[in-house]
Amino acid sequence: MKPIENHSKSILIGLCILLFVHLSKIHAQSFENLNHLAGHNTNTYFSKDSKEQAEIMAIRCDSVISFYKSLINFKPSVTLLVLSPADWNKYTNFPVYGMPHYNDSQTLIVASDDNAFWKSFIPPLDKLPSELTQEISNTYSDKNHSLTMRSFFDLLAIHELGHAFHSQGELTMQRKWMGELFANILLHTYIAEKEPELLPALTIFPKMVVSSANKEELKYTTLEQLESNYDVIGQQYPNNYGWYQCRWHMAAGNIYDVGGITAFQNLWQELKSQKNLLDDSALATLLAEKVHQSVADVLLKWNE
Repeated sequence: MKPIENHSKSILIGLCILLFVHLSKIHAQSFENLNHLAGHNTNTYFSKDSKEQAEIMAIRCDSVISFYKSLINFKPSVTLLVLSPADWNKYTNFPVYGMPHYNDSQTLIVASDDNAFWKSFIPPLDKLPSELTQEISNTYSDKNHSLTMRSFFDLLAIHELGHAFHSQGELTMQRKWMGELFANILLHTYIAEKEPELLPALTIFPKMVVSSANKEELKYTTLEQLESNYDVIGQQYPNNYGWYQCRWHMAAGNIYDVGGITAFQNLWQELKSQKNLLDDSALATLLAEKVHQSVADVLLKWNE
C-alpha cells in the first residue's frame, strides 16, 4: 500500500471512533474536582489551566443551542466538561484523549489541549495534490506555523450537540445513516450561518479523507450495506466507516448550499412527526416532498 493510503487509513480509523461513543460510561457523577465556569447557559466544568478553552467551547455551545432554539423551539440539556489529559480518565472510560463524546445522554466531554490523536491526522503533504496541500496548510496551521487538526476536532463538539438534539427531541431517525447526516447538517448549517470563517476548517478535512481513499478497497460502499452491517463495519472495517462519515459531512455541506436553513427545519419537523418506519421509496418521497430534494438525493444518488 502506498504511504498516502496508509495515512488515509489511519485517518479513517480515528474518525470512526465516533461510531462507538455511546458505549462510554461516566466514572464520576460529581464534578467537584473540576472548576465551574460561571456566566454561561451551558453548564460547564473545566480542568486546571483550561479556562480559556472552556470559555471558547461554552460560548460556542451556548450559541449553537440558542441558534437552534430560535429555529425549532427546542433546546437539549447538556453539561460540558473541558478536560486536560490528567483529568480525562477520571471522568470518562473513553480511551482516546481528544475525541468529543458523550458519557451519558447529557454529558459532553471535549479536550482542552492539543494532543497526539489530533496530530496523527496530519497527512504527508507531498503525497497529496498541490491545491489540496495548500488548502490544508492554510487552514490547519497554528500560530507557530505547525500543522494541527484542532480546528476540525473542536467543531465536532457541535456534531455531538446534534445527537443531543435528536435524542432528547425524540426524533425518529428512520436510518442509522440519517442520525449521522442529521448531526452533520446541524453542524454545517450553524457554522455557515454564524461562524462562516470556520467553513474551511470544517470542510477541508472530509475532502482530504475522501480524496485519498481508494473506493475499490472498501468492502462496503452502499447505504444499504451500511444499514445492515453498521456494527460490523465499525468494529472490523473502521476505515470504511470513516469514509462514510466524511461523505456525510460533504453531503451536509451540499444540503445547506442548495437548501439553506429551511432544509434543516423541514428535516427536524418531518423526523419528529413521522413516527412510523418507512421503506426506501417512501422515505425518499417524504424527503423530496417535505424536506428538500438534496436530502432525498443522499439516498437516491449515493452510488453515483
